[in-house]
Amino acid sequence: MNRNCIKVLKKKGEPIRRSLLEMDLLDNSARIISEGDHLLLPLTRKPEEVELKELPGDFELGEHEFEEQKGQLKLDDLLEVVPHFEIVGDIALIEDDVAEPEKVADAIMTVKKNVKTVLAAMSPVEGEFRTRRFRTVAGEDRTSTIHREYGSRFYIDLERAYFTPRLATERARILTQIEEGQTVVDMFAGVGPYSIMIARKSPEIQVIAIDKNPDAVEFLHRNVELNSTSNVEAIEGDANIEAERFASVADHVIMNLPHNANEFLDAAVKLCAPNAIIHYYDITPEDDLFESSLKLIDEAAERAGRTTELVETRVVRSYAPHQFNVCIEMRVL
Repeated sequence: MNRNCIKVLKKKGEPIRRSLLEMDLLDNSARIISEGDHLLLPLTRKPEEVELKELPGDFELGEHEFEEQKGQLKLDDLLEVVPHFEIVGDIALIEDDVAEPEKVADAIMTVKKNVKTVLAAMSPVEGEFRTRRFRTVAGEDRTSTIHREYGSRFYIDLERAYFTPRLATERARILTQIEEGQTVVDMFAGVGPYSIMIARKSPEIQVIAIDKNPDAVEFLHRNVELNSTSNVEAIEGDANIEAERFASVADHVIMNLPHNANEFLDAAVKLCAPNAIIHYYDITPEDDLFESSLKLIDEAAERAGRTTELVETRVVRSYAPHQFNVCIEMRVL
């Protein structure tokens, strides 16, 4: 089976191998190929442009057929049933009700060599700041880590600020729509995954990143420094109030607050410059994926004397049985 791969001179291969490993791009299930003076490094997927820019030295991106790495342990080899889990930085997250959590944690740490801690979630996402409580199942007793995503780095304390790696592809998709010279308002920025990725695209993009959680904003400031993104203005505040300060400045407004984004639609419209796009996220039932949300956006625009033009509707991911995380992109004229 053909895989995406990086072709690099052997003498320059180790720095790239290490970078691919840190970015979770190196496919350890396949055997690295030696071909003359070059190495072919198998990839888990095709890298994004921003990721390729992070790799050191000269290399070529291509495809090649790789042999499976013999003796490579998989979770299926250690567990009868592999439960759902996420990896944030060097922390693996499992649910608290998983059967034999210690056994699951040991298996994850055996197979995923970069994992140093396994946490079990003791609560759902809850409260105004959408945080969760965890207990340490195995490894180092901590809830903080540095997560790498598409070349960006984010310091996160999972008990103090919300973060999910599941939206990495969605964040990269939004990135492709932002143009040099534009202004983006991230109304619920958290630790900055949208804001910083967008700011890193060009210093000529201005990002206004707002969040009400003081811990999240503390980490956002730290991540601005970590990624050298001086074009991010980090603000602790209520987006409904802050919108008064930034009326009509935004070319893009990101509303990633499923369940509650509708409470901020009037503010989002106020932020919009002519022809700005609102990226509105919601959790909706399968029998009403978009219609009710579209109506809410249109009504907010009408209250401001504005009109709208639908750009795109899409399902981002399944959220729960018969419920979906959706994105609606609407141009405000």
